[in-house]
Amino acid sequence: MYFEVVVENIKCGGCANSIQNQLNSLEGVSDAQVDIEAGKVSCTLATEALKEPVKLSLLKQGYPEVGMVEGLGAMGAKAKSYVSCAIGKMQK
Repeated sequence: MYFEVVVENIKCGGCANSIQNQLNSLEGVSDAQVDIEAGKVSCTLATEALKEPVKLSLLKQGYPEVGMVEGLGAMGAKAKSYVSCAIGKMQK
């Protein structure tokens, strides 16, 4: 099934590369794509039950679903996204 979510903190190709690599490594998730301009992440899921694990994976990388975190949580997510972005740039 096709799944799409709008997330925060996507800034560049490094972010996109990290997101795609991480999501494509999850069992039952394939064809992860990132629209940097729109802040959208899409992928194909084997089952609907994988929606939450995908969102959790994005959150752990610093790319929470829009409106999911606020305050200090949002600041923490932004810091994590910088690290994920740097890793994504090195993996290219």
